[in-house]
Amino acid sequence: MPTIYLPHGGGPCFFMEWTMGPRDTWDRMAGWLRTVGASLPAPPKALLVISAHWEAAVPTVTSHSAPPLFYDYYGFPPETYKLTWPAPGAPAVADRVRSLLGAAGIDSASDGARGFDHGVFIPLKVAYPEAHIPTVALSLRTGLDPAAHLAIGHALAPLRDEGVLIVGSGMSYHNMRGFGDPRSKPKSAQFDAWLKEAVEADPHVRDASLSAWTLAPGARDVHPREEHLMPLMVAAGAARDDRGAVVFRDEVMGVVVSAARFG
Repeated sequence: MPTIYLPHGGGPCFFMEWTMGPRDTWDRMAGWLRTVGASLPAPPKALLVISAHWEAAVPTVTSHSAPPLFYDYYGFPPETYKLTWPAPGAPAVADRVRSLLGAAGIDSASDGARGFDHGVFIPLKVAYPEAHIPTVALSLRTGLDPAAHLAIGHALAPLRDEGVLIVGSGMSYHNMRGFGDPRSKPKSAQFDAWLKEAVEADPHVRDASLSAWTLAPGARDVHPREEHLMPLMVAAGAARDDRGAVVFRDEVMGVVVSAARFG
């Protein structure tokens, strides 16, 4: 399996009439998400999703066999709180994640109660509407150290050969005050150009570039807080020596956003 870093949009944006800009604001992103499954070498046996919307003291996996949904967005239409995506959990995959992390000297935990947050179920409801693939969510680690998240990904790389698709779910631009501000586009474009160069660099250079992401042009304008970038680090780390590529780019709400694939 490759690994993927995808943009998960804004709240339940793909499943409502968008009123905060043109109605087609999210159509191109949704269209790309629908191509993810067909782009893979084989159907995944399971999905491991690193969500920007979950942080814990140590990397933590969902271990529920039938995870509920966690509607962790606010102020959206009532129908968006009735969305369903009944994918089964994968306790055995959750155990395997913890075993691999432990072998790498990384402490971890499991959570048998937590459901899928919108960083998990919103993009995957577009990509896999049938909700038939067993899925496990993985938290970020508090502190948001990029090198630590690259190491987490590196430890999880064997899952790829076991048919597990590792998905980093975030947004390559995430400054809530910057969306819709005309001053944001050039900053987002500069950062996105840096991101493409970093993602597509030789893997031995890539990790160093991503670890030093705060030195990128406009880094803190684009990510005042970096939780939506950290899933990329896990996806890149799990790629190990495989090359990466930016595979989708769009302009939404006046800023440039992109997705990446490794392997």
